[in-house]
Amino acid sequence: MIKGNILRDALISGANNIVNCRQAVDELNVFPVPDGDTGTNMSMTITAAARELSQLDDNATAELVTKTNASALLRGARGNSGVILSLLFRGFSQGLKGQEVMDSEGLANAIKLGVDAAYNAVMKPTEGTILTVARVASEYARRGYDRGYDVVQNFEYMLKGANKALAETPEILPVLKKAGVVDAGGKGFVVILEGMLSVIRDGKMIESAESTATGSSATQSRNAAGEAEADITFTYCTEFIVKRDDTNKDPKSLRAYLESIGDCVVVVDDEEIIKVHVHTDHPGNAFEKGLTFGQLINMKVENMRDQHERAKHEAKNETASLEPKKAEPVAIEKDFGFVAVAAGEGLQALFTDLGADQIVSGGQTMNPSTDDILFAIEQTPASTVFVLPNNKNIVMAAEQTVKLSSRKVIVLPTKTIPQGITAMLNFDPDADAETNTEAMQAAYANVQTGQVTFAARDSDYDGHQIKKGELLALANGKVSFTETDLEKCVIKLTKDISTESSSFVTLIHGEDVTETDAEKISAALQDALGSDVEVTLVNGGQPVYYFIISVE
Repeated sequence: MIKGNILRDALISGANNIVNCRQAVDELNVFPVPDGDTGTNMSMTITAAARELSQLDDNATAELVTKTNASALLRGARGNSGVILSLLFRGFSQGLKGQEVMDSEGLANAIKLGVDAAYNAVMKPTEGTILTVARVASEYARRGYDRGYDVVQNFEYMLKGANKALAETPEILPVLKKAGVVDAGGKGFVVILEGMLSVIRDGKMIESAESTATGSSATQSRNAAGEAEADITFTYCTEFIVKRDDTNKDPKSLRAYLESIGDCVVVVDDEEIIKVHVHTDHPGNAFEKGLTFGQLINMKVENMRDQHERAKHEAKNETASLEPKKAEPVAIEKDFGFVAVAAGEGLQALFTDLGADQIVSGGQTMNPSTDDILFAIEQTPASTVFVLPNNKNIVMAAEQTVKLSSRKVIVLPTKTIPQGITAMLNFDPDADAETNTEAMQAAYANVQTGQVTFAARDSDYDGHQIKKGELLALANGKVSFTETDLEKCVIKLTKDISTESSSFVTLIHGEDVTETDAEKISAALQDALGSDVEVTLVNGGQPVYYFIISVE
């Protein structure tokens, strides 16, 4: 039996573990576009729960612990990976309702309920992701209970299933196999379970290496290690790639060795390379072991203690920004209101001019939490609030507000800024909510969106050989081509997403494009498209994207 205080500490330990390993998890991402990386989103999501859990005393029941955890996770969820994580742990709350402790059967029931909720929340579940890892973990937990395992044995067995499924994700998703990595979300989930097992089996809480709420107040008075500022267990973040000289030699022995000299170990391989990440005090030993498998390339060693000291001031500021806002609702003054997510002063001003009551700062690389969106909703003086996420990685977090808000919330799943703008332009204040929802969705569905950004990493993605730093052209969210000349990129992309009936193009330039360059490119685009198409230039001031293009 696992008592509530042990379960509380286990969840905090899991949170600390993903915070410590978030860089390693982030680096597993294969999508070349700069985004709100998986490890960061998952760690920020569960850090919100660790803050709440740290306030519970040792008499808390398993029911109270999991209920507190689920509520905080839901509100703090950032990005799709954060929302899925919150749904997985919501199952623990449902499965342990009314329970003082967690036993083997309770564990099996809880993880199954979480998996069901996560699958139901995704319209088209993709196997080879965190969903698969959690599902297999659930199947192992049920099998372990049926075999008579006690709760500690069953948690170990569940983690074994999760690791097995994680290792097989590259066989399910070819894009992972090409990149030589496992699924980032699945890895993040395994890291959290490993942190939990450290308390459940060994009575040892993983310490946070960051000076955040998780590493300080969230672990205070829980064990001796938590009485002082958290220490970094291993000093050097060590990474390298092995060009294999013997494909029959099993990399499992390399993983086993690295786990004996460090933690946060990631070892993934294919027929040609082995990619390695480890936190250790002996990077030279890690390199020496790697050499027994082949030549080393892309070697990197970073002193995390030095990084930690330099980041203390920034971490304090980050902690303050992560404190949840109190969503005190304002008085209702009208029937309809809008909340839009946007980054960049120009875009935020544009949405305000179109009638948005509240703007949530965020977008690509900056995924706001459910609580951030909820706060904006509650500050909107309307009985019905339309929410425009304007990014595919924010839609799920926005949808979680529907059951939390005191207002009627309608989330229009806009995935781009142009879709959000078009939705607002087609709002009719004299129509009812249902009519407006249908009209706005129909309108933005016809918008063609182009985006020009840069490749955040080398990638062999969707048939494209992409080099870090190249200009990346996205057509309706999908990688279209790469370029090195910004003007050529904008013209080609606009033509690609235009049709014979297209007559309006809105060119929104970002903060990294000067007004002079933007006007020059806009004029060149107008010449290329001809007089039948009207090109309008807007200073959006957005980060990440040099240009956002709307074609109607």
